[in-house]
Amino acid sequence: MIKNYYSLVKPGIIYGNLVTVLGGYFLGSHTAFSLKLFITTLLGISLVIACGCVLNNCIDRDIDKVMKRTCKRVLVTGAITLKSALLYAIILGVVGFMLLIINTNKITVIVASIGLFFYVVLYSMWFKRNSIYGTLVGSVSGAVPILVGYCAVTNQFNSGAIILFCILATWQMPHSYAIGIRLLDDFSKASIQILPVKKGVYFTKINILLYVVLFAISIILLYLFKYVGLLYLVILGAMSTFWVFLSIIGFKAKSNRTWATRMFIYSIVIIVVFSIMIALDGV
Repeated sequence: MIKNYYSLVKPGIIYGNLVTVLGGYFLGSHTAFSLKLFITTLLGISLVIACGCVLNNCIDRDIDKVMKRTCKRVLVTGAITLKSALLYAIILGVVGFMLLIINTNKITVIVASIGLFFYVVLYSMWFKRNSIYGTLVGSVSGAVPILVGYCAVTNQFNSGAIILFCILATWQMPHSYAIGIRLLDDFSKASIQILPVKKGVYFTKINILLYVVLFAISIILLYLFKYVGLLYLVILGAMSTFWVFLSIIGFKAKSNRTWATRMFIYSIVIIVVFSIMIALDGV
């Protein structure tokens, strides 16, 4: 039973987002570090993200039923009832927000609330099913965890926060589009209105290249505004340039699925390195 409830929160998504939370927190805490704030911020946003993932599972159970990769999720198989899952989500959300309210600040709580609203209401309930712009809407919630880490320790929504948002939002687009191409058959079967399904793989590749270039530009801004040092610029500059190269060669790829898998894996590598570098090389 514990395993079923654990799977319901999509732990892979939580752990992935915590990497960026750590990066944002340490970028903002070079002059002041609080262990209590650090732990409560991580735990609070983890529970809020878990709440969103459980609600997403509740909303998507009809879609999950027809897709190969999701047809064995616990709400589809009936291992957990919808009522129990909803109660679970409420408890996770309440505890998570209480931790943030008590230990962080208004800005952090507002940012976390916006992220949850975008993910559950705008993305899961509407745009994912009805519009090719669902990925764009989802990118907002995907950019929130790093802001929570940053704002929790700085108590500011300044130029640094804006740049971090741009970096994570533009990263989210090629990352998600790569998933869309890899799992195109599944998404088509479920009639999910993602770009590869509605506009085709070639058009999606154009958009991937565009967003990777925007990501590379955003990466530079963090250095130009003196939030990070030269080492960050050299490493992330080289990595984002290579990501642009990978995007370009995708137009001549013999296997779209193989290329999309490489793009997906590299997107994870670059965001992990980015999070490490802003934590280590912040000014």
